Amino acid sequence: MLDEAIMTSIILRKSVDELNEYTESDVIIVGAGPAGLTAAYYLAKAGFKTLVFERKISYGGGMNGGGSLFHKVVVEELEVEGLNVKEVVKDLDIPLEETEYEGIYVTDAVALTSSMARKAVEAGAKVLLGWHVEDLIYREINGKKKVVGAVALWSPIHVAKLHVDPIFFKSRALIDATGHGAEILKVADEKLGLNLNVSRESGAWAERAEVLVVKETGKVIDGLYAAGMAVASWKKLPRMGPAVSGMLLSGLKVARVVEGDLKS
Repeated sequence: MLDEAIMTSIILRKSVDELNEYTESDVIIVGAGPAGLTAAYYLAKAGFKTLVFERKISYGGGMNGGGSLFHKVVVEELEVEGLNVKEVVKDLDIPLEETEYEGIYVTDAVALTSSMARKAVEAGAKVLLGWHVEDLIYREINGKKKVVGAVALWSPIHVAKLHVDPIFFKSRALIDATGHGAEILKVADEKLGLNLNVSRESGAWAERAEVLVVKETGKVIDGLYAAGMAVASWKKLPRMGPAVSGMLLSGLKVARVVEGDLKS
């Protein structure tokens, strides 16, 4: 028979056991939006121990709201640098509906993000909601800075501005998939003196934005990578609004870049 103390004991023990397991990971991804979840799926599927931190208690980033709370987002047939969105749609089991415009599809926002999250978790990624990453762990090797982990605490602690110390999670690769804020790149800019000059993305130019965000996705410095709208804010690229193809391909590209680096 279920007892309240037993229930609490199970939750605490299992949660702490898993947190302890992920104090060291191959990859930490900050942000469980479309780029972050896509990267998590491919990296976990490739056998890397993958941890995702999301500061909200919901996944999907800005996609869950669709276009201004109209519950649909657009997917176009897009190929950039040999990466094809059809591959990601198939792998992540994303439901698409044809439109009257050739090569342009529509999908339900929640169906999109829930399918992505399910596939990432099934592949082996651990997604933790309600965690805020506030700093980086780094080392200097031969005069060059290298990111080797993340400094995190529960989001309510951050929101309440409580003065408590965070805890540390080591990684071989850290991916900024925080969206428009490019939060991890800004921390790296400030704390590590990288002179990235991260600000915000440019105005809307959807067709160009979908391509450029993929082209510019990749390594920032050793151990640190950027994907999705964090790249747009870093490189001051145009924005694409409620279109997700560039986000999907950005997630796929950063996963391949990280995989190549970790295997080299």
